[in-house]
Amino acid sequence: MRRLLQTTLLVLTGIGLLRAALFTDLYLRYVKEGMRPLLIASGVLLVLLGVADAVAYGRRRGCDEHPDHEGGGAHGHHHTGAPRTAWLLLLPALSLLLYAPPALGAYTASREPPKEITHQDDFDPLPATSPLPITLSDFIRRVQQDHTRAIEGRTVQMTGFVTSGNQDGGWYLTRIIISCCAADAQSVKVRIYGTPARPANTWVAITGTWHSGGALGTSSAPAALDARSVKEVDKPVNAYTDALPLTPTR
Repeated sequence: MRRLLQTTLLVLTGIGLLRAALFTDLYLRYVKEGMRPLLIASGVLLVLLGVADAVAYGRRRGCDEHPDHEGGGAHGHHHTGAPRTAWLLLLPALSLLLYAPPALGAYTASREPPKEITHQDDFDPLPATSPLPITLSDFIRRVQQDHTRAIEGRTVQMTGFVTSGNQDGGWYLTRIIISCCAADAQSVKVRIYGTPARPANTWVAITGTWHSGGALGTSSAPAALDARSVKEVDKPVNAYTDALPLTPTR
């Protein structure tokens, strides 16, 4: 029984990894895109190990059923079963096949402090494009670190999902970023003014200008936007990046 459990776990886990990484984009809910080859290789290896284990077990059972009597008598064997709780290990393996946990979103972002934006001393001139496509991280960096105040008065466009604010009823445009896997996820947030919040986790493209306050180009300046337009967009396939805005679809 213990051998059967071991083999089943190997094969199911391997198939689950292959399904998530080879035939779907589900793996992007857990790890970065660059880790896909490693997941595929791991899935193949687990399946091969499970098959090899099953073949070896079958051959051993065959030998047990036809013992060699030249040495005088059958060999004694002690069979032990796996504890019942060990079968619970099948649940994670089956979940990879039957149920994919939801991607991280507003629930996670609202309960964790935002990611610290890396420091930058020199900034290139902003292109004359209006509205200016910009990531949340770059917007925050321009607002709080660019002493040339180039972002002042500029109409920008950003994309992210909706996260509810605190008791004041405000809301945030949010992106979740992972360095390796979902366990190290951190969020980047920009406070939105001038428009009511859409339902949490709704992906939107927002156009607007910096919401003034504090001293622009210093840490006292709020990472906030006065919204002029908000349009819903489809969720990107790889949602764990702080990418440039998506094209509004509705």
